[in-house]
Amino acid sequence: MKRIGIVVKDQEEAIDKARELETWLKAKGIDVLTRQNVPAPITSKEYLVENIPKAPSDLCCIVVLGGDGTFLSAVRWIQDTGIPVLGVNLGAFGFLTESPAERLFPIMEDIVNDAFTAEERILLSAEVLRDGQRIASQTVLNDVVVNKEALARIAHIRTYIDDDYLTTFKADGLIVATPTGSTAYSLSAGGPVIYPSLRTIILTPICPFTLTNRSLILPDTATIKIKLDERDSSVFLTFDGQVGLHVTYQDSIAIQKAPHTIHMIRTPGLSYYDVLKTKLRWGGR
Repeated sequence: MKRIGIVVKDQEEAIDKARELETWLKAKGIDVLTRQNVPAPITSKEYLVENIPKAPSDLCCIVVLGGDGTFLSAVRWIQDTGIPVLGVNLGAFGFLTESPAERLFPIMEDIVNDAFTAEERILLSAEVLRDGQRIASQTVLNDVVVNKEALARIAHIRTYIDDDYLTTFKADGLIVATPTGSTAYSLSAGGPVIYPSLRTIILTPICPFTLTNRSLILPDTATIKIKLDERDSSVFLTFDGQVGLHVTYQDSIAIQKAPHTIHMIRTPGLSYYDVLKTKLRWGGR
């Protein structure tokens, strides 16, 4: 018997759609595991070192009903299981949840019949060390962000690539993003749009003091290390916007490609360029 997981946003419309999908799947003799996404507080310490339960490996796929935030939570649940995931947009924007809700059941018919394709996306692994002890360890699909808090002074972010000193970004922050995350916060900060299946890492400073600081595209073999200056006392580090912590000059942040990937189920007849044109409203008056 096939078994399909459903991750649903804590919202009435999404919950109703999840019930409808569950009924439809069970009528086809498919077992269903439904998980409601209730986001934890962003500073939850128990989530900073990855110890959340992992999705059962016998799931043939996971369907996400919600927005991009729900999708990112589902990725944290999938971890390294390799379970393919479909994002169905019931949120506001939806770059990750690209499938429209009205096409859910035709797409699910293909999935049930194993007539679907999935695209592999890289993830980033981030680790924070303090006094030689690991205080945070996360895997992200979109980005790791170093950001000053409200009313804080400009941050001084010493950045190294493969142990070679690159520069000290004097900026409001720094985004380390995957190609998938290139259309998230990095894009808002002036970063490039990167085709999501490419294997690169993007560095994008946030409001840099030096106008010559621009986004830098690195190979996915690079390891990025970040240190703060002693004067930087109000700086926050976030992982995919899901969890985060305060960091200081005592901390060392290391970011590199994760050893595993995520497999995103593609919507038939919908190309990545269609998604770009729709979400960014290109070509319209």
